Amino acid sequence: MRNRGPLSALRLISLFLIFLAVILTTLQLVRFSRVRAFLPAGLKVAGVPVGGLDRQQAAQRLLEAYSIPVELRYNGAVIHLSPAVVDFQVDVESMLAAADQARTQKLFWQDFWDYLWGRTSNPAEVPLRASYSETRLRGYLADLAQRYNQPPQSPMPVAGTVSFQPGKPGTTLNIDGSVALIDNALHSLTNRQVDLPLERANPGRPAFHNLEILLKQTIQAANIDGILAGVYLLDLQTAQELHFAVQGGKDVSVEPDIAFTASSMIKIPIMVSSFSRMNNPDQETLKLLSDMIDLSGNEAADWLMNRVIDSKKAPLIVSEDMKALGLNNTYLAGYFTLGSPLLAAFQTPANQRPDINTDPDPYSQTTPSDMGMLLEDIYQCSETGGGTLIAVFPGQITQAKCRSMVDYLVKNKLPQLLTAGIPDGTKIGHKHGWVSTNGIINTIGDSGIIFSPGGNYVLVVFLHHPQQLVWEPASTLIADLSRAVYNFYNLTPQ
Repeated sequence: MRNRGPLSALRLISLFLIFLAVILTTLQLVRFSRVRAFLPAGLKVAGVPVGGLDRQQAAQRLLEAYSIPVELRYNGAVIHLSPAVVDFQVDVESMLAAADQARTQKLFWQDFWDYLWGRTSNPAEVPLRASYSETRLRGYLADLAQRYNQPPQSPMPVAGTVSFQPGKPGTTLNIDGSVALIDNALHSLTNRQVDLPLERANPGRPAFHNLEILLKQTIQAANIDGILAGVYLLDLQTAQELHFAVQGGKDVSVEPDIAFTASSMIKIPIMVSSFSRMNNPDQETLKLLSDMIDLSGNEAADWLMNRVIDSKKAPLIVSEDMKALGLNNTYLAGYFTLGSPLLAAFQTPANQRPDINTDPDPYSQTTPSDMGMLLEDIYQCSETGGGTLIAVFPGQITQAKCRSMVDYLVKNKLPQLLTAGIPDGTKIGHKHGWVSTNGIINTIGDSGIIFSPGGNYVLVVFLHHPQQLVWEPASTLIADLSRAVYNFYNLTPQ
């Protein structure tokens, strides 16, 4: 019988070791299965460490991380924006599903083998998947802007002067820029503070009605008893207009407008009628034009009308031209030469008013609004090549002719009246006039196109006094009104 003792012992030891290995492997397998049930170590989802957590724990950590309010800063004020306000939603399920896919992409036994040998790999980070309502965010920002925006303060007239107190700039929220910054903050774990972008809101020009108040206060401050003032202002950029008349501190209706003696201002209509009837004028004709406007020559006006318009009834033709332009209160009924007959008696809506009478000259009359609208027609024609003049006189009036008209008006260099109220060097095309009987002035007027840095405009001012206008206070008043309007368009920067 063979001795099998040593062999049996070896077998027993081997079996024991195998059994032990099986037990250890089973234990490791159990531990691995537990570990595999959790998210792998080092895993980050949307920047949040979730390694070693189960799905529920990971979901909770993600929701907590992205529910922290975003801190908004508006010009020193701090506002906390809860993500829920803009319906910010973290897509936890899809991100954890992606994490599971990364966790289970290895075969179980291959992964177990790596586990046994301590071979680990860094799992790829799962990017954030989230959404929010931009509509709700914009609505929130609009409400924020309404509460925190600081509107600019418009300039205001300075009492007792023709100047304006400078306005103050404000701030407004840049909503488009804010949306982009908040979007980034909502999707970030570390940068959840936003300095909201603001825009400077510069003060605008004062309202037109404030200018009207200032002009009326200026007339009242001149303290000329019994004076009647008619003012017409047209903004050549916006077509806004001011049109009023005051006498003795009280408003006077301008419907219809008030008739004034046109005096030398009627030479603007004469110029328009002349240009509509002449082509390639000779030097003598051009000199008559220049003398009529620049030197306010009455003889030059008569000679020009006879030479270019008609030798017998030129004044009536000028009146017909003005009526064709819709200027029903402007006419010329005779020549300037003393003793010239009255060619027609004109009744207009303006001179038939029973409530007010400036004793206008039956030879030539106009109104502030008529002169203002005629200057506007000349300006629009010269600037755009269109407008009423070209429509009424097709083929007769051109843009080049209108530019020549403006040039002639600019040559009028009277340093007083409207010109005295604007800075030296400011371009102004104007025509002035006044009525003097036996050395006594009753009516003074000036009408012009002012080209200023802050905007171009037409301004017409007529003053009348039934007894006498003293030149110094009257001319100063017109200059002050001109200065007030210029200051309105050219406000001193803050």
